[in-house]
Amino acid sequence: MSKIEVNTVAPQCGTTLTLGESGDTVVLGSGASQSGFGRTGTVDWQTGSIKTTTFTAVNGEGYFVDTSSGAVTANLPAGSAGAIVSFADYTRTFNNNNLTISPNGSNKIGGIAGDAKLTVNGESATFVFVDSTEGWINIQQTETSTTGATGFIMATGGTITECGNCRVHTFTSPGTFQVDHIANTSACNQVSYIVVAGGGGSGGGTYHIAGGGAGGAGGFREDKSPITPYTASPLDGAGDISVTATSFPITVGAGGTAGTKAAGGGFPSPNVSATSGSDSIFSTITSAGGGFGGQGNPGCAPKKPGGNGGSGGGGGGAAGSAGSGNTPSVSPSQGSNGSPGAPGGAVLGGAGGGATGVGGCQTSPGFSPTTPTRGAGATTSINFSPTTFSTGGRANCYSNPAPSAISAVSNATANTGNGACGQNMANPAPAMPEATFQGANGGSGIVIIRYKYQ
Repeated sequence: MSKIEVNTVAPQCGTTLTLGESGDTVVLGSGASQSGFGRTGTVDWQTGSIKTTTFTAVNGEGYFVDTSSGAVTANLPAGSAGAIVSFADYTRTFNNNNLTISPNGSNKIGGIAGDAKLTVNGESATFVFVDSTEGWINIQQTETSTTGATGFIMATGGTITECGNCRVHTFTSPGTFQVDHIANTSACNQVSYIVVAGGGGSGGGTYHIAGGGAGGAGGFREDKSPITPYTASPLDGAGDISVTATSFPITVGAGGTAGTKAAGGGFPSPNVSATSGSDSIFSTITSAGGGFGGQGNPGCAPKKPGGNGGSGGGGGGAAGSAGSGNTPSVSPSQGSNGSPGAPGGAVLGGAGGGATGVGGCQTSPGFSPTTPTRGAGATTSINFSPTTFSTGGRANCYSNPAPSAISAVSNATANTGNGACGQNMANPAPAMPEATFQGANGGSGIVIIRYKYQ
């Protein structure tokens, strides 16, 4: 092998210098470095240093960034022509927690002196510094990431629990069910779910004259996938949902608000009606909020009916009519009717309807020691344990005769879809604050999604 030792190699004529013949490979010696040639358009991936917090990139390097625990910022290096850096989503979580690319000082990204963000799960991008006018330019970008075929759904969102081969996502407030990967068979892409709306608020009572109606339960809808075995409620069959790799917004309905004490009966309080619960939504399935409970009024006052909804609210005392359930109508039914207030003058309000049963009626006039049956809810084991949702509000929530001191009725439990307990009047009426005769708030809803993940 011949060896030539020179300090400079220059072309004999012109300005072009060629090293090697066509098809040859020109190799730098071991440990030697080059300058002035610029990068070839590739980076050296730093597989031994996964980035989870703010860092400054180095020219010629590529980084895998893990944002599963929170957003991360990457500062670009000082700009020099030909500098190149790359970034890739290590955990496919850029949608939930973004990667911010900072131009680092006076540099620009695509001609703009501001940050860039990578916001798509599985996204990767490569930036090359060109000049001071445009700064760093994104020369290559992908918005998907191929993973090994698991044969099952991969998703995020809500509170995730697992048991056996099934995974459950529980949403107790609005959120997003983000499907990042679908199964390789259509059967495995069908999910089980329940969608429970907010329960209705209960009506206020009238001072030892007439009780307020109880709130109706929030609509309950369920569908069980054949590949996720569990004991479903009798209302199973709301409709198949097969997911795709996309975002599914989740709406969780709030419970209805309480009614104030009805006007009259010794207190000048305004008569403000209770409100119905709000709808809950997942994909094509909407469950309607529970109907509000009617206001309690003396026999000579206008009647205060319960509201319609997923389940109907109970009518106010003094023969207020009940609200209708399964409104709007779906199959299987999402709820039941409430019960009317008892007839006569000084009487109790009606119970709220539940997912699987109507509210019980109080048929006799006057004060009664009995408690009308609340509408039964629906029990499902979709979340690995038998749990009852969407029970109607109970009427006659005070004992009779009244104790020496009684407190206001309690709000329904959150994330149950239960209707609020109905206000009863006291007989005889002890000295108590006017707030004692107010209604209560319904329970907020819940959305639960279950699928086979392994």
